[in-house]
Amino acid sequence: MPSLSRTFFALTFLAALPLNWATVNGPVISANFPDPAILATSGGTYAFATNSGNINIQVATSPDGGVTWELQSGVDALPNVGSWATVNSTWAPDVIDRGDGTFVMYYAAWSTSQSTHCVAAATSTSPVGPYTPESQPIACQTPGGGAIDPAGFQDTNGTRYIVYKVDGSSLGGGGPCGNANGEYSTPIMLQEMEADGVTPTGEPVQILDRGQYDGPLIEAPALILHNGTYVLFFSSNCYNTDLYDVSYATAPSISGPYTKASSPLLVTGDDNLTAPGGATPRPDGGFMVFHATVNTNPLTRYMYTATLTWNGTIVST
Repeated sequence: MPSLSRTFFALTFLAALPLNWATVNGPVISANFPDPAILATSGGTYAFATNSGNINIQVATSPDGGVTWELQSGVDALPNVGSWATVNSTWAPDVIDRGDGTFVMYYAAWSTSQSTHCVAAATSTSPVGPYTPESQPIACQTPGGGAIDPAGFQDTNGTRYIVYKVDGSSLGGGGPCGNANGEYSTPIMLQEMEADGVTPTGEPVQILDRGQYDGPLIEAPALILHNGTYVLFFSSNCYNTDLYDVSYATAPSISGPYTKASSPLLVTGDDNLTAPGGATPRPDGGFMVFHATVNTNPLTRYMYTATLTWNGTIVST
């Protein structure tokens, strides 16, 4: 009987820890929390998401490194989007720790003068904000349709960059994402930044664009360095269809060339998910946050997490 008791105890213990033992967990935030980004600090773990309601940038916190999450209801990390931008149009934020007591938020917002989205930066001495926006955006890419989905990266030599998408999807072409005829490019750009993380230097470089299996677009880039390989996570196909996914590409140097993986990391049907996308990994590549669709009308996307496993340059959940 002692062995049976130990077996029962072990099974009961495992059943009580689904979040720690599953590779894809969630939803961990059961509220509309699209395009999530993750920030891990010594004081806690934070997630940030696209605007919802009257909140420009949503915030959630985790006391246990990303296992359990609490949406900070009513908290707006970016109450002032900048004099150049309009409220309730802020998308896909990302936050980095600059290492000097300052946190830098990258975000996209609608520019009243450009009539496109632009990517921009804001700073705060607290991870949850409030963040103070810079006076001007980093990039607008107006002729190409605008700039969205910025994410920060720091290379081993200390150089800072952001990656973002040129939003050709906004120029037309039909379909649910406005580019069904494939007329407009939706490239991922790499922009070097000054040490302050808010000032661009030099010209942006294109590092990826959509291919035959990506549908009308690629977007939501996030860059990490894993065991000497640059890994660019992104989503392809249209966000409001079941074809939306989490994909990735790898390169030997930061500027490429990037080679797309032979298959996406997550697609509809995996782990009972629908339209997984908007993923942001931790810089170490061991864990990521992403969203998946739970309702189509109104479009509602909850946050999920995943533990990542690596076999050379091949990543899986």
